[in-house]
Amino acid sequence: MAVARTLGELRDSGYPVRSVKEELRANLLARLHSRDPLFPSIVGYSDSVLPTIERAVLAEHDAIILGERGQAKSRLMRYLVQLLDETVPVIQGCEINDHPYHPICARCRSLVAEMGDGSPVEWINREHRYSEKLATPDVSVADLIGDVDPIRVAEGRYLGDELTIHYGLVPRTHRGILAINELPDLPERIQVSLLNILEERDIQVRGYKIRLPLDLMLVASANPEDYTHRGRIISPLKDRFGSQVRTHYPRHVDHEISIMEQEAAPAPEGIPLRVPHHLKETIAELAAELRNTPQVNQRSGVSVRFSIGALESLAASALRRAVLNREDEAVPRPADLYTIMPAVIGRLEFDTFDEGREPEILEHALKLSVLEVWDRYLRGEDFTALIEAFDSGLEVETSDAMGSDEFLRQFPLNDGRISQTVERSASRLRIDGAAPASRAGALEFVLEGLHLNKRINKSGAGRSGGATYGGAR
Repeated sequence: MAVARTLGELRDSGYPVRSVKEELRANLLARLHSRDPLFPSIVGYSDSVLPTIERAVLAEHDAIILGERGQAKSRLMRYLVQLLDETVPVIQGCEINDHPYHPICARCRSLVAEMGDGSPVEWINREHRYSEKLATPDVSVADLIGDVDPIRVAEGRYLGDELTIHYGLVPRTHRGILAINELPDLPERIQVSLLNILEERDIQVRGYKIRLPLDLMLVASANPEDYTHRGRIISPLKDRFGSQVRTHYPRHVDHEISIMEQEAAPAPEGIPLRVPHHLKETIAELAAELRNTPQVNQRSGVSVRFSIGALESLAASALRRAVLNREDEAVPRPADLYTIMPAVIGRLEFDTFDEGREPEILEHALKLSVLEVWDRYLRGEDFTALIEAFDSGLEVETSDAMGSDEFLRQFPLNDGRISQTVERSASRLRIDGAAPASRAGALEFVLEGLHLNKRINKSGAGRSGGATYGGAR
């Protein structure tokens, strides 16, 4: 079929006539039958969000995706493109991708009437059939629907000539998918212009006496109205969406970690970077803790971008230390957890009457997260030898800039009991206890948990990454 270059050749090839939604449904059914993944990089939605989207496509519905920020709404819309045919034929040079069998614009109707089966045909790929518009208060009806092109009028055409129309984004997505991000931000008078598209499937441009029966799927995203306060979706428009899809934040720690690993910026070349899994769990637990903290605005939400940014900042702190101390590899330690707070606190919105308490709230949530992960891995371990050493006067300093060897030299590791404790702890944390950076990270995580369990003391400005561990007595 792809070799057809004229309308006649296309007819002879037996190319079918079907709408965009029929095309999407047929391709989705084929995907479901073959078990090919439809949303390969979407994590945690397989039993909740994705079935709803699939049902919307199968029902040939326009859909609106509701959810807080950072819940992959835009990515879900963009993945729908993969359900379109790889290529489709259009009348060559058409602004609105007219189907060769059924042209709807004046230019193509005239061309087909004049040339018949000799009308030239070209093929466009699926990416050219997807349009995305971020709704902003300055969007006009002309942007979406179209307006008179003064240049074409100046060229000599009559003002009432349909050929003087400059089509907007909606008709230019004819036979494709139109996505509108943050729909409530679109002024209500502009939302009215979408009513006909969703119900009658046509548009009217200015005062022209024309009707363009468009073929498209409209999908929109929105934050819940009680969060944005910037606008609302008018009731008649909301009623015209056939399906509503509700997204959510990751419900399991493993899902959050998978998203973090997938989306975080790759490590630079040169110094190997290894982030221990228990520290990734700590960041995931921190996000979960903040999503249940009353001092954090839950209508705004705690985006997955918070977790991604925290992981990137944690890795950056370890890389900085490795370079400063000329270490062979970069491995984050608990001291690096406190350095990420200035970088990520701006992603949160707080509901607190006491200004300036935001860092304190975030630090408290971080401590609870460390304690949760520490209990998961190290509860029940015998740390008697280590605690006795601190009670006997041992003091250990740490900071985000202190090298691994310098940190380890502060411990009496020649003491067999302490050395065995470190090795057992590294094993339970599933890290390499032989590498100095990993060994230091495991040992510091042990100390942080002992402090949070009130077995040893800790002094110093935790938010700056520097602290001293000492005996509890």
